[in-house]
Amino acid sequence: MTNTILHIDSSARHTDSVSRDLSARIVADHPGARVITRDLAETPLPHVTEDWVAANFSPADTRTPAQQAVLAQSDALVAELKEADTVVIGLPIYNFSVPAALKAWIDLVGRVGLTFKYTEQGPVGLLTGKRVIVALASGGTEVGSEIDHATPYLRFILGFMGITDVTVVAADRLGIDPEASMSKALEQVAALREAA
Repeated sequence: MTNTILHIDSSARHTDSVSRDLSARIVADHPGARVITRDLAETPLPHVTEDWVAANFSPADTRTPAQQAVLAQSDALVAELKEADTVVIGLPIYNFSVPAALKAWIDLVGRVGLTFKYTEQGPVGLLTGKRVIVALASGGTEVGSEIDHATPYLRFILGFMGITDVTVVAADRLGIDPEASMSKALEQVAALREAA
């Protein structure tokens, strides 16, 4: 049972955004859940800087107040991700990949020692036991096609952090056949609802 949902939207569009519509429908199908909302377009995240990298790679017990302040936003994002049982990501495909707003979020939550660790056997994700549902919209980039660089990347980076239960709900041919694309996506949303 889902108790806490982290609902992330990354579309630059608010009006007529298909990814926002789909992600909202998915979240609405869990009326008893606590929802943490993160709108990456409405409140853009900072990009990683040299100061951020220096703070991140300093041992936590030696960080200066200034370094702690630099990492405060990232720490909050990691805490949200750790709290969530389910993460719902509204993902429009921009230029065959994820929007810059979502990439900024990924850069801030992908932190050694917090969301993954290195071992002698290789990297190990620390965020196991979570589920991600991606509500995807694209004009013509079909999920799983050779020009889809968004979903393989997202699956990889989530898996790197330990999240391997990833479902993609796709309206992925909106520029070609919008009616069929939306119908297919809404059927996927309904199937998720019935499975819950």
